[in-house]
Order: sequence, then structure tokens, then C-alpha cells
Amino acid sequence: MRPLDEKETTSVFEKLFKFTGNNLKNIVENPSHEGPDSDPGGYCFRLHKNKVYYVSDSLVKRATNVARPQLVSLGTCIGKFTHGGSFHLTVQSLSILAPNAKHKVWLKPTSEMSFLYGNHVLKGGLGRITENIALGDGVVVFSMSDVPLGFGIAAKSTQDCRKLDPNGIVVLHQADIGEYLRMEDEL
Repeated sequence: MRPLDEKETTSVFEKLFKFTGNNLKNIVENPSHEGPDSDPGGYCFRLHKNKVYYVSDSLVKRATNVARPQLVSLGTCIGKFTHGGSFHLTVQSLSILAPNAKHKVWLKPTSEMSFLYGNHVLKGGLGRITENIALGDGVVVFSMSDVPLGFGIAAKSTQDCRKLDPNGIVVLHQADIGEYLRMEDEL
């Protein structure tokens, strides 16, 4: 497990910024109250076997006692680097993205299952949508009871959604909490 280099840090922060905007500061400066110290530490990003982890400083210090080949995971896996070098967020990052999301979409109860099966969000399934979403922005998808369901990329801006027919795609699916069941063997 090692710290991210400059290129990797840029990739991770660009992807997180797409979903959180200026709230990225809250993720980076989040105080950690773990460990024996009364002094609150912070969180950092670490790379291990092409996966990026969001982990507290005190846990990183304690993990130095474990040999790298025996270390399976540490903290929250927020994404991974592909062989081509691009960074992809995983569904585990939802716990970090949801409280800090810049753009949000709420689904009607009738369309929640469709999204959880890996389908895109259609206009007919929208309950609410935040203002000023532009084409290509990162969007966190919630149920009407504010339970985070997943995230995706905006296929239409907020203004274009008003004119769209009910079968038009509003959010392109990227990850959802149903993946825990669909990909049980891989996760």
C-alpha cells in the first residue's frame, strides 16, 4: 500500500470533483476520530493492487505491521485504475459521494427496481431533480426517502429534461447498490 503519485491523485480528484464539486474539500479534510490518540487525524488515499482506498491516517499507521502480500483491503475502496490508466469509481464510493453530492436525482418508487437492476434513469421515473445540472455532470441517485441508490452521468441537462418525453434517458447508469448481489463472486 502506497500513497498516490501526482498523476494518480489528479485522476482521482478529477473524478470525485465531477460528482462533489467544491464539496471535495469536505472529503479531503474530513477529521478522523479513530485510534488511541485524542488528537483527531484525517483521511488519505492509498493505492494497493490498482485499487484506491479512502482510509484514516491512524489505520494506515497500524497497517504497516502487515506485509503487503497478506494485506487484502484497508478502509473503503472507492475505485480502481484500469490497465489503460483511467480511474473508475466503484459502488463502494457511494457512502462518500452521497453526503457530498453536488447534483442529485430522486426516483419514484416504481422505477427504483429498474435502476437497481442496472438500467438507466428515464424521465418517467424521476421524482425530483436538482437545478443547474449540465450534460455530462456526475449525479447521485436517491430514492424518495433519501436513501442513496447509486450514481451516474447526466444524459440531459435540467432544462432539457422538462421537454423530454417519458421514455427519454436522463441519467446514464454507472453503479448501484444492486451490484452487491449481481456481482457477489467478484466483490
